[in-house]
Amino acid sequence: MKTLITLGSLLSVLSVASYAASPTNPDNQQINQGEYIARASDCVACHTAEGGKNFAGGLAIESPFGKIYSTNITPSKTHGIGNYSYAQFEQALRHGVRADGSHLYPAMPYPDYAKLKDDDVKALYAYFMHGVDPVDEDAPKTDLSFPFNQRWGIRFWNWVAADASPYQNDAKQSEAYNRGAYLVQGPGHCGSCHTPRGLVFQEKGYDHKGGDFLSGGMIGIWHAPDLRAGKGGALEHWSKEDIAEYLATGRNVHSAVAGEMTSVVEHSLSYLNDSDLDAIATYLKTLPGDGTTKAISTNEDNATTAKLVSGKYPVNSGERLYVDNCSACHFSNAKGAPRVFPALDGNSLVNAQDPSGLIHVILAGSTLPSTPKAPEALAMPGFGWRLSDEEVAKLATFLRSGWHNKAPSVSADDVATIRKTIPKSVLEADKPNVE
Repeated sequence: MKTLITLGSLLSVLSVASYAASPTNPDNQQINQGEYIARASDCVACHTAEGGKNFAGGLAIESPFGKIYSTNITPSKTHGIGNYSYAQFEQALRHGVRADGSHLYPAMPYPDYAKLKDDDVKALYAYFMHGVDPVDEDAPKTDLSFPFNQRWGIRFWNWVAADASPYQNDAKQSEAYNRGAYLVQGPGHCGSCHTPRGLVFQEKGYDHKGGDFLSGGMIGIWHAPDLRAGKGGALEHWSKEDIAEYLATGRNVHSAVAGEMTSVVEHSLSYLNDSDLDAIATYLKTLPGDGTTKAISTNEDNATTAKLVSGKYPVNSGERLYVDNCSACHFSNAKGAPRVFPALDGNSLVNAQDPSGLIHVILAGSTLPSTPKAPEALAMPGFGWRLSDEEVAKLATFLRSGWHNKAPSVSADDVATIRKTIPKSVLEADKPNVE
């Protein structure tokens, strides 16, 4: 799943307010609020194709049933949503029903957007109709095979799997908690990636009332880790400041983003004001985990580190591949450098049950997002041009079993499968140009 996700303009305060303006006759304040919520909702990430115009659609979203193309949501009256009334816009956003009455595929996270507050929905309509440039270009049409091309069947999925209940504040909790809960459950739709999917591919929980909520999921080949930061959660050892810094910059003293989360930070989370980042962190710190995905211990003394330092390992081993290709940045103890080179010991991507994301990073490299608070777009080079499938498998297996990591081994066939999905130009992007 491509990262189906989206989080806006630099407003300092976003309290719920009543506007004299209507969504069809907005003032600048309402349009600006809509821009912020569009950022918080990460609309641009899914509705913008690579190299395309903002919100013009055309991005291919991988699903278990085939490719689903995002639509043009600019105010174009011929190719976008320019003819949508506010009521039609609200139905599409919260309930997944288009203006023509047909159902949207739930690749559009309307089960999460159902929690959006009325004032935010009105502000979004005002922004998309009056703050976005129309693009008169049609996006590719989604054409799934039978029976998944029968959109009428989605209404039954909605009855069984979706939760259309609006967000309600918890009177027993603080203002920061309620703001964070709203942003996580609604606009941020964090659960669409970080909550495991059920039998009919529904999120196994749309709020913290269920133990599965934010306990980790898979987005295509990428592992979306457990976000629970209370007792027993994977992020229990992260402070509120650690969480806020990670959301704003894509890095902190513990980790750095890779894969689909890179886009979320770049286009969405990094635009949130400090108050909202703190609110999200406040909420996540209240979510207890079950202890099964708790962070791996990273005590300094370790047999793997000692072995690497000693140099006593076979020439064709995973240890040798690590020393030759990784240790200069991540060091023999796999702790890396805070906010620069992420630690590999205890890393959630390294320890994911499915190694596909790790393999992709080794082959194609990874670049941290450039954000206002951390403009340096630090990059890890790809090694697909110099390492064979067998070598990448040995390296990945070593990473997943060294230090305190405990994850299954990787085969050359696993690597070959991922290599086929990466364009040759990407695999060879870091290859030296030797005449």
